[in-house]
Amino acid sequence: MKCIRFAPRIVNEVRRASRRTAFYAPRPSRQRQFNSLTSQTDTISTYKFLIRCALGLGAGTALYHGSKHLHLTELHAEAPPTPIEFKLEKPRKAIGLSKEENRDNISSQHLQVKKSWENPGVYAWGSNSGRVAAPDSDEPLIKQPRRIPFFDGVLLRDMKLDKNFGVAITEGGDLLQWGTGFSSDVSQPTPTLTGKGLNSVTLSRDRIIALASNGNVYSLPVSQEDQAKGAKPTESSWIPFWSSRAKISYRLLQPQNMGWGEKVSSISSGLENALLLTSSGRLFSAASSSEDFPSRGEMGIPGLSWTTRPPGPYDQPHEITTLRGFEITAIATGDFHSLALDKEGRAFAFGDNSSGQLGFDPSGESPYIDAPSLLPISRLYSGANLSPRVTSVSAGGSNSFFTVDATRVAQPGEASSAQIGLGRITADTWASGRGILGTLGTGRWTHIQGTPTKIKALSGLFEFDESNNTVVPVRLKRLSVGSTHASATMDNVTHVRAGTSSATDSPNDTNWGADVVWWGGNENYQLGMGKRNNIAVPGYIAPLDAAAEKAVGKRREEHRFQITPRHKVNINGNGRKVSMEQRVECGRMVSAVYSGV
Repeated sequence: MKCIRFAPRIVNEVRRASRRTAFYAPRPSRQRQFNSLTSQTDTISTYKFLIRCALGLGAGTALYHGSKHLHLTELHAEAPPTPIEFKLEKPRKAIGLSKEENRDNISSQHLQVKKSWENPGVYAWGSNSGRVAAPDSDEPLIKQPRRIPFFDGVLLRDMKLDKNFGVAITEGGDLLQWGTGFSSDVSQPTPTLTGKGLNSVTLSRDRIIALASNGNVYSLPVSQEDQAKGAKPTESSWIPFWSSRAKISYRLLQPQNMGWGEKVSSISSGLENALLLTSSGRLFSAASSSEDFPSRGEMGIPGLSWTTRPPGPYDQPHEITTLRGFEITAIATGDFHSLALDKEGRAFAFGDNSSGQLGFDPSGESPYIDAPSLLPISRLYSGANLSPRVTSVSAGGSNSFFTVDATRVAQPGEASSAQIGLGRITADTWASGRGILGTLGTGRWTHIQGTPTKIKALSGLFEFDESNNTVVPVRLKRLSVGSTHASATMDNVTHVRAGTSSATDSPNDTNWGADVVWWGGNENYQLGMGKRNNIAVPGYIAPLDAAAEKAVGKRREEHRFQITPRHKVNINGNGRKVSMEQRVECGRMVSAVYSGV
């Protein structure tokens, strides 16, 4: 410690010496001042050097001795890092297992595909206040996916779900109904409209709209009591000149002035209106509820109301003449708004716009638009050297969704060196409408969204297609929208031929399906995540068959649900091969996954 104690004294003496020399030295004469300037500068530089040495010596001594008391860590030069060795995972083959058992053991996706083929059926969850998610249970909420025993081994053509009633079309084309909205005394799905060869179905507030393979559109009440008490039409028989009364009450929705061979090919219904698309690309609309006549422009007929409707049935279809000349290929409806898409990739919207669900900023003076309006999708890509084309439209509740293929194009005057990736397609998904529950899927809790906003989690995705040896965009195969939540099935590369040939006979060659994501309102556990919080970004859920996962044992990774793509399989082991797939249905506060044909 002596060095530290005397270090300040040395510094002070040096300072005093420097003051006497620099400031109190005898003043030189004017003749000698210039000659002595150089020597004074050298003297000052010498003293500055001595001061630096003294300060450095004191600081170094203090750090050296202080480190012993402060227990400071001594620093040493680090050795060069060891190079990282990359090791490929060895094939996981459990001893004593067959090839198929090993596939189940190493891949949850393979097991999910296998179980969906072996045990087709329906999984449902969400609100059960109307005994829709679990017809045989009085539980108010079904928090996680659960099988409906009635549908075990049953294939369906279509399914739609409301909070109080559910409907499905069997493989044979018959309509099934269940839920308290149908009958509080019936606990199992019950056939109602049969023998019509139905293909698809949609729901209004209190009626069911069903489309048959021959183009007939049936409208029948939800309630079993109304079906029994209502007017029953006369039906013809296969026996000539023989007819009889229908077993239940229903009405036929028949568009007028249909062309030769033209028939209704697609239907979609909101709470009060229904859209009917024909095979020629013409679009009709009709009232679909017996409680209220459409009054928010969702019919697409300017000026049409209950008081101005033409003579005839209140639910007669009306052609949307504004869209004449546009060959419509797809339709969608929310609660009170409608969407249409033509073959050129142009989207039209009409109806209620109070939440911006039409893709336009809402106006307080005009809360709805009663004529089809073209969405300016190209504005969303302004200045991006991309040419957009809408590929699908979806709607539900107060929300709309648009999928777009944006193709890279050259701009006028663009240098050839900058024209990289010409023709490359980017698949994007856009949303508009009500987002306070997270239904927009953008990660934001927006009250009203007029201009469509991009769902980044579902946009700009690419994957490598090994079969074609190229990079391809990942599009959406199907988008199901409920009243407050939604689900997207990805059109990613799938593999369902493991073990079917010598090239895929390896015990490590497994099947996998398509990814499925969920988001939006979750107040009734309709997202299937087991938690009640709303989700504003698309997310995965666990595999549906939890029992099968537990039977395999604890896996090292946490797996997600993947949906099985269409494939021809042997059903129930009876030798009957059927082309089937799994589909997602988001309804009003309830969700389901069913085996579809």
